Amino acid sequence: MSRHPLFGLGLAAFGALVLTPDTLFMRWSGMSGFPMVAWRRMLMGTLLLGLWLLSAGGRRRADLRAILSLSGLGVILCHGLNATLFSLGIGHAPVAVVLFGVATMPIFSAVLGRLLGDEPTRSATWIATAAVLAGIGIAVFGDGGSLRLDRAALVGAAAGLRVAALLASAFAIIRRARGLPIMPLVGFGALLAGSIGITAAPAGSLLSGEIWAIAVTGAVILPASFLALTHATRHTAAANVSLLMLLETVLGPAWVWIGAGEAMTPPMILGGAIVVASLALYILTITRGTSVPR
Repeated sequence: MSRHPLFGLGLAAFGALVLTPDTLFMRWSGMSGFPMVAWRRMLMGTLLLGLWLLSAGGRRRADLRAILSLSGLGVILCHGLNATLFSLGIGHAPVAVVLFGVATMPIFSAVLGRLLGDEPTRSATWIATAAVLAGIGIAVFGDGGSLRLDRAALVGAAAGLRVAALLASAFAIIRRARGLPIMPLVGFGALLAGSIGITAAPAGSLLSGEIWAIAVTGAVILPASFLALTHATRHTAAANVSLLMLLETVLGPAWVWIGAGEAMTPPMILGGAIVVASLALYILTITRGTSVPR
């Protein structure tokens, strides 16, 4: 059944908006990195795998073979590591810096596309890369805030960049191996990250925070946003979904500012604006003149 062209964009916007308060609930939980990883990803993985088991029907055996392939295991590893790094980054660094790093995902996707021989790398890619890195540099090292030469900010920026690279790698693998079942792969990746969190969490720390807050992220926000954003790629260009995902970069730190009092300094606001504007212009440039799939 054909859909209106705006259906995919609306679905992607819904998924991105659902995701924006994620970091605020993480802050409200009061948990450190590894306990957050454990709760968020075990809940998400259990829910997604449960939905897959209920909906897969006769596809389960074929899905399991795809999951155990080299590509499938690669996707699981990428999602497991990126989930772990994201929670650790949020647990130890300012939210804005981590999210600005994650916002570079479209750039990593373009570079990986070139390395894998799927698409050429345009000069706009390198210009956008330089602009994005400049924006992150301003956010991390800018005058007027506590982020200048701060080790926590550096850790957060590094975590965000690695999350972006891992997500881009997972998407590149999925793009090349189109038969992979996405829901169970991300579910197993989430369980991998959750297992790492449980193993590495200090004794007694898993019950030390506000469990209700972290349960909202793992059982509601992450699965709902993931399903909406993934389904949106079937009805609109992936670049459009990536563009709308930048809403988290803009609104995520704002939610934390409003709800947790973690103020955004002028350099963070300026750096974030440069990152978002650069990526938006880049995506608009590469999609100009292309048709939008329905």
